[in-house]
Amino acid sequence: MAENISVSQRENYSPSSFSEFLWWLSTAEKELLADSVVDRNRYKIIGMTVLTTWLFATLAWTYFFSTIIDNPFLYVALGGFMGFVILTIDRALIKGITKFNKYKFRPLLFRGMLALTIGTFMAQPAILYMFDKEIKLQTSLDNEKKKIQKRDELDSVYRNRKSELLSQKTALQGELDKKYTDVKTARDSYIAEADGSGGTGKIGIKDIALAKKKEYEKVDGEYQSLLLLNQPKISAIEKEQQTIEDNINKEEQLFTGYFNNGFLTRIEALNNLIKSNSALQFRYYLLVIILMLIELMPVVAKTLLPSGSYDEKVRLREDMEIEIAQSNMKKEQELKELYNSTAKANDEEAITTFFSMMKEDKNEKIRSFSKKLREEKYETFDGLWGRMKREILSKQEN
Repeated sequence: MAENISVSQRENYSPSSFSEFLWWLSTAEKELLADSVVDRNRYKIIGMTVLTTWLFATLAWTYFFSTIIDNPFLYVALGGFMGFVILTIDRALIKGITKFNKYKFRPLLFRGMLALTIGTFMAQPAILYMFDKEIKLQTSLDNEKKKIQKRDELDSVYRNRKSELLSQKTALQGELDKKYTDVKTARDSYIAEADGSGGTGKIGIKDIALAKKKEYEKVDGEYQSLLLLNQPKISAIEKEQQTIEDNINKEEQLFTGYFNNGFLTRIEALNNLIKSNSALQFRYYLLVIILMLIELMPVVAKTLLPSGSYDEKVRLREDMEIEIAQSNMKKEQELKELYNSTAKANDEEAITTFFSMMKEDKNEKIRSFSKKLREEKYETFDGLWGRMKREILSKQEN
């Protein structure tokens, strides 16, 4: 026989743990949503969009941190933290979107700005991952351009000194070359005179040949002296020129050592690729739009899905809790006022009783003071009055 269940207990829905988790993501109250049959799936859908955005943000931020951090535990932890931040923002914005909230487009506008910022930023790691080979090639080209630019900068730093050294060396070498030309001319003249091929045409060492020989030896001696004088200067200039070249090469090697395949370097290569490649530019902006839509999914879903009985229950429940809170506060105030008024009446009765009981004792003490005034001749009235004020009269409460 079929079990006979009362009408009030026939509907007994028990959500699964995953459904409760999706409801938590969508900021729904489980106790109120369990009885709203239609709204159950609506808030599951909203919860799925929040879950998708959460997972996407976690993965995207994890990949981003992996491009700048080598420790996997650290970049996974940072990616999870940033994903949790996005989840918290999504839940806070979704909670503020209700059919009774006349400012429900403000969270959507704010989330849109946030999605635009995050989507634009997170599109870059995705592009870096998708076009890794092209970006590596562009990075290599960019690095070569940087090396050329660095070489030009270093040359500009040492240009004046290099020009000055080159001028000095040219002047010294020109002086040597000129003197060597004189030596060569004198030697050729002497040889021609000696072998009869030039000069007087007579073969043998004669007076003219001896004179030319002396002239040649004189000029050669001057050349040797000049060579001894200029050669150390030329060597020093060449040494300084070599030192400058070594410094430039050292700076270039040091600068090349800074080259890496980090995030900013790849982003710079990506920007250069986007400028020069229209196909990549189109896909880049398309991906940015897709990522923006993913970031906007939770708020868009909460805004577009119609409101059902759950929102009405939330409103009524909140109104009821406000009324109950106000009623409880009013009852608490009445009880406190009753306590204060009753305590006041009891205190008045106690004070009246106290003074009634003490009246006779005060009169007796006054009579004793009066007797002392009559019996003791040295007791003055002013002194007795002072004692009575201190011992008999009551002090006012502050």
